[in-house]
Amino acid sequence: MLLQLGEKPHIIVSSADIAEKVMKTHDVIFANRPHILASKFFLYENSDIAFSSYGKTWRQLKKICISQLLNAKHVQSLRHIREDEVSKLVENIHANEGSVINLSREIEIMTNAIIVKAVNGKRCEDQATLLSTMEKMLELLGGFSIADFYPSIKVLPLLTGMKNKLERAQRENDKILENMVKDHMENNKNSKNEDFIDILLKTQKKDDLEIPLTHNNIKAIIWDMFVGGTAAPTAVAVWAMSELMKNPNVMEKTQAEVRNVFNVKHYVDETDLGQCEYLKSVIKETMRLHPPEALLVPRENRESCAINGFEIPAKSKVIINAWAIGRDPKYWHHAERFSPERFIGKSFDFSGTSFEYIPFGAGRRICPGATFSVTIIMLLLANLLYHFDWKMPNGTKHHELDMSESFGLTVKKASDLCLVPTPYQLCPHMW
Repeated sequence: MLLQLGEKPHIIVSSADIAEKVMKTHDVIFANRPHILASKFFLYENSDIAFSSYGKTWRQLKKICISQLLNAKHVQSLRHIREDEVSKLVENIHANEGSVINLSREIEIMTNAIIVKAVNGKRCEDQATLLSTMEKMLELLGGFSIADFYPSIKVLPLLTGMKNKLERAQRENDKILENMVKDHMENNKNSKNEDFIDILLKTQKKDDLEIPLTHNNIKAIIWDMFVGGTAAPTAVAVWAMSELMKNPNVMEKTQAEVRNVFNVKHYVDETDLGQCEYLKSVIKETMRLHPPEALLVPRENRESCAINGFEIPAKSKVIINAWAIGRDPKYWHHAERFSPERFIGKSFDFSGTSFEYIPFGAGRRICPGATFSVTIIMLLLANLLYHFDWKMPNGTKHHELDMSESFGLTVKKASDLCLVPTPYQLCPHMW
């Protein structure tokens, strides 16, 4: 679909076939990012990984991210952080057994604690402020700004009030990030358990960098990690629990598998998560229906390109509709139905090689944190399903659960998921 919105043509892609041509066949041409006013403010002139323009700087940042921060070895080294924070959540829920739990909020706090400890080495002293700042940023990044449609009119951000709003939010954002980086620089710790900031500061001092890693690069990458590492796992985990509550037969089957795997040792860790094949399918099905980004971060083609006989003008804003592709009946039987069985024995994964299934995108601009996010989601859900039975509050029936979506940079459940937990009775001595 071609829309002329403001000064730029907008191309909306809702077909897996066309998405493959954009993100694979012509990936280099469409690897750029369009002008987005909010990202320019929040991410230090787009000096991060997610929103930076395609080129040498972006390639170096992505290489650092994948080889130093999110490689399999380093992700595994953070296992103790994930297990510790999930265990704290389980203990907190157990302490409130029989009461209504705002599971959406609890999951967000826990997920944020994991990513902040991985990045910063410790929890944020003022987590409430951090989460509030992130929420403002996501709202502004995913919202509507007339200045994005008329980038040549430089006075628009000021006239609309958007410039002042972004500057205020960015001051809060920068204060948090600057304090974290300065703390690491001043302490200059030499722990063998390096966090992300340690690695970035060490990388900054290397002589073999093609392009210098700036102070703003480091802060922008940290913010990428905080936002992506909190928002996506939180949204997916909440949607998964919502779908399980909405579909009690699937809940029963998933819990039976998890408890069969972990009943031997009476606790859940990452060691045996690989045996939970049905749980993996539940997560995949959740992300088919509820991809973390309904509309993938927009791309921009640096030159004109013909796709299926249609000429796409240079510098068009290209938006991949992952939400629509995941519900396309051309590829998915009973596309609106929550059915994890569709993934059993299938080769679908999160690598972006099957273009009818792209919850983390595909091609050069695929989300580099997919493995880290899925690991958190797997461990979290396995614990919630092993340790507790769940019911709706105030006698609400499962089919009455509100599944409305709130669209933004991340698609989350419009209303918080509030449930009542009952501890699993096989091992009451644990508590």
